[in-house]
Amino acid sequence: MATGRRSTFFTDPGMNSMAQAMLGRVYTGAADTGEALTTIDRVTDGDYASWVREWEATADRIAAIGDDCLRRGHRVSGRNALLRAATYYTACVVVADGCDEPETVRARAFAAYRLCWEQYLGLLDNPPERLDIPYEGTTMPGWFFAASGDGPKPTLVVANGADGALSYLWPGYGSEAAARGYNVVLFDGPGQQRMLFERGVPFRPDWEHVIGPVVDAALRRPDVDPQRLAFYAVSQGGYWGPRALAFEHRFAAAVIDGGVVDVSAAWRAQLGPELMAMFDAGERDRFNAAIELAPANTRRIITWRAKPYGCPSVFDTYLEALRYRITPELAAQITTPVLVADPDDEKYFAGQPERLYDMLPGEKELVRFTEAEGAAGHCQPMARALASQRFFDFLDDHVGLTAS
Repeated sequence: MATGRRSTFFTDPGMNSMAQAMLGRVYTGAADTGEALTTIDRVTDGDYASWVREWEATADRIAAIGDDCLRRGHRVSGRNALLRAATYYTACVVVADGCDEPETVRARAFAAYRLCWEQYLGLLDNPPERLDIPYEGTTMPGWFFAASGDGPKPTLVVANGADGALSYLWPGYGSEAAARGYNVVLFDGPGQQRMLFERGVPFRPDWEHVIGPVVDAALRRPDVDPQRLAFYAVSQGGYWGPRALAFEHRFAAAVIDGGVVDVSAAWRAQLGPELMAMFDAGERDRFNAAIELAPANTRRIITWRAKPYGCPSVFDTYLEALRYRITPELAAQITTPVLVADPDDEKYFAGQPERLYDMLPGEKELVRFTEAEGAAGHCQPMARALASQRFFDFLDDHVGLTAS
């Protein structure tokens, strides 16, 4: 393991951020410290085939423990192991492009993840219902976690980021909401997980056409209180959330974790001056050819990040990303009370949470997460307890769950 700060495990920045996120999931029960650290120790720094090999080995081992526990009638032990296995399999999905035969690796890891995840859900004390959300002639796959008790309840709609699995959101923020008395809606939208891997549906920038149907589906249920809808959006959802809120006004409050006003900035940050000049000049063929000659890890990141946009080339993906922006005119349409998370060391969208906050016209709160608190980094990966407290205190205040 690398020496230095206690949160440094790899010199490779992508590996290090994923390792931090994995350790943050220990708080939710979606990982275990010893399992994570021993796997991290086996990974060769910067070698993504090694990353997949070691996390898949750990996932296979823990999945086998879960299956054995269930065969012997130990439901809770089996359930817990299957959740951890699902988390470890997802660690392979996001880096498959660093391997030989990436589509084979991704398909295998995603199928194993989904099997463990859905087994886990079925073993919960109050299992969720499948929620097929009508969407442009098809459906979006989702889950509805019903709160206990009678009557309409406050309901949290959760929007994921660019490449996260639903198991990153439950347990964690989803289960934290349930513990407070919320119903919870999780779903895969265009370009996310099942919509991408199984149906080939790419991202779209106008997420009001995604969140609107989700809210409609939730409000068709008698156990959802239409006056107490809350919204949580994470990572690149920090763009999709505000975009949707500019048109969707049925939420009582929203948490944007963290704020994004220009997705293309993260794309442009990957380019040196020469590539940037080619792109700005519209030199499509030269740009695409130059990307093919970029260092292997740069190509891997761009290939993976480009996949959900569904564009014919990297140049076209960069053009498409320019559409993913929150303008002052859009922000001016947001009427929902909003909390914007702003962590130290935001690697992808530095400075953007505060820019979003400044644009918002109505009730708003900018919440800093600092390195001194152990809460630095994109979506404060190692401060899940602190983030939950701050986010849900805000949401509870707006949906009437604050104790009198």
